[in-house]
Amino acid sequence: MVREQILEDIKTAMKSGDTVRRDALRMLNSTLKQIEVDERIALSDERVFSVLQTEIKRRNESAAQYKAGGREDLAQKELGEAEIIGAYLPKQLSDDELSAALSALLGELGATSAKDMGRVMKAAKEKFGASVDGKRLSEAVKSALN
Repeated sequence: MVREQILEDIKTAMKSGDTVRRDALRMLNSTLKQIEVDERIALSDERVFSVLQTEIKRRNESAAQYKAGGREDLAQKELGEAEIIGAYLPKQLSDDELSAALSALLGELGATSAKDMGRVMKAAKEKFGASVDGKRLSEAVKSALN
């Protein structure tokens, strides 16, 4: 389970003195615990992947804001944390793999125009799960439908 791997990696980072990795993973673990407490559930791997993607998106947005503000050091810290978190996601589909899989999905659904975007996105999210970022998926579906 992904959650257990994160906890093990926190211990490993503590033992090796890797404070950046330790702190990033502790923050991630804290976020996961908070969700479990708030919703009174145990998180499944799929839900953990969703949270990981959200956290990566936050880090990337923060890095962009830091760069715009001239704080390259803080931007690099955020990007480093995003990379650490990204290691727990399933292998991401390449552009070619995504394109081929989308073509097959469009054929299955009989989707041909931009009007079918919502239906295609729903099916694609179910099929691909955490193996593709939502923004990248949306762009690929738009280009495939046009």
